Amino acid sequence: MQRVRATRREVLATLAAGAGAAAFAAHARADDAKPSATSAGPTPASHFGFTKLIVGDLDKSAAFYEATCQLVRQTRIDTESAGRKLSEILYQPTAPGGAMFVLIHYYDTPKPTTGELVLGFNTRDIDAFVARAQAAGGSIERAPYAIPEMKIQVAFVRDLEGHLIEVVQETA
Repeated sequence: MQRVRATRREVLATLAAGAGAAAFAAHARADDAKPSATSAGPTPASHFGFTKLIVGDLDKSAAFYEATCQLVRQTRIDTESAGRKLSEILYQPTAPGGAMFVLIHYYDTPKPTTGELVLGFNTRDIDAFVARAQAAGGSIERAPYAIPEMKIQVAFVRDLEGHLIEVVQETA
């Protein structure tokens, strides 16, 4: 894992052009002649690229998400934005062309409130995911349950700081 000290502009340039961020850079370019995988129309010039979760303890949160969601760390960036010192840990997308997940900690802010978002993770083994969350210190909000009409199982877990994670597994 790299550890970088950079300006905000350098961070964005690194994401757009750096190794490991090829999916980010590829999606950032508009290619109107090429149809997207999800529609018959042209590839959009804009798309959803990442989620940043603000956390109070970056290192503990990183350990939780790496153990539970099996995320692969791409880089850590220590920088300043609008006069605020911050650190971010960026994770590789979990699927080709997928969005990035980023943990961010502002040094001038205590642990943020929870309930501001629900993180969604797909898995092939919902029971193992829930077990990993518990083993990493998280809690079960709702144990896995089936939604037959949607052909999925769903569970809700909370991370170490109380952020809600919705876990989905497709069923036959």
